[in-house]
Amino acid sequence: MTLAKSVPLEPTPDALANPVKRYLLATRPAFLTIALAGCLLGFATALEAAFSWPLALLTLFLAVAAQAGVNVFNDYYDHLNGTDAANVDRLFPFTGGSRFIQNGVMSPRQTLFYALILFAGVIAGGLWLIDTRGAGLFWIGLAGLLIGWAYSAPPLKLNSRGLGEACVAAGFLLIVAGADFVQRGAFSLAPWLIGLPYALLVTNILYINQFPDRNADIQAGKLHWVARLEPAVAARGYWLILAASVLVLLWLVASGWLPTPALLSLLAVLPALKAGRILSRHAGEPARLAPALQMTIVAAHLQPVLLGLALALG
Repeated sequence: MTLAKSVPLEPTPDALANPVKRYLLATRPAFLTIALAGCLLGFATALEAAFSWPLALLTLFLAVAAQAGVNVFNDYYDHLNGTDAANVDRLFPFTGGSRFIQNGVMSPRQTLFYALILFAGVIAGGLWLIDTRGAGLFWIGLAGLLIGWAYSAPPLKLNSRGLGEACVAAGFLLIVAGADFVQRGAFSLAPWLIGLPYALLVTNILYINQFPDRNADIQAGKLHWVARLEPAVAARGYWLILAASVLVLLWLVASGWLPTPALLSLLAVLPALKAGRILSRHAGEPARLAPALQMTIVAAHLQPVLLGLALALG
């Protein structure tokens, strides 16, 4: 993976006059690959089951559509609470939302309607999968959609109450478990345990992205942990989440849940370590955090890919 060397321009109505391009980019497609990585890990945890390519492709599509819907919902509700409009420290395209509403590309009503359509499509495809693979998948899907909605939507607004990290960890862990269930056709403890290091690394994407958004979030009443703590203190949270990811992986290998080659996935820690060092030095300087945001994203992609490869070869 290569890190971006230039900052993309924010969206404008003229640049996105094509409706297909407009609605595609509204989902923030550059960041949807994190759901694909979770699905690949879930497929790898279910390798003892008979693998179905059609079911795998549908699972990938639904996981991406679900994450896209969550992204669009988040844009809508961050418009309502005012945080995106007030965000002058944003590092586009990583933080501050898609800017579609703020820059006049889509209206708030169009954004909400689009999010509802995406969720409706996920529900329709999910119901077919449930009928095909088993009712247990219903609870995984329901939990995922509820978490994605409650993360930013009132009255729950879980991220504003310091529960955003738990939502992200649970939501992406559900992607691993759901992909495993589709192939296996039954519940297993394996994906829930093996997916934890990945889910924690994805959680760090949210956590570090909140630093550039901190001042705007405080104004809007989004009191997540980065907003509640001083930046230098909040930076320690990144290290705690990263350490938890590493310790869980080591325990899984030591306890026999994972084969020894799974330790290869610890290579993903290297970009995360560099990101953590940048964050610790510049937690109060949002403009200097872009490389750390990028490397955190790389780590969250690299770990499930390497771990899935280790499981497949093992």
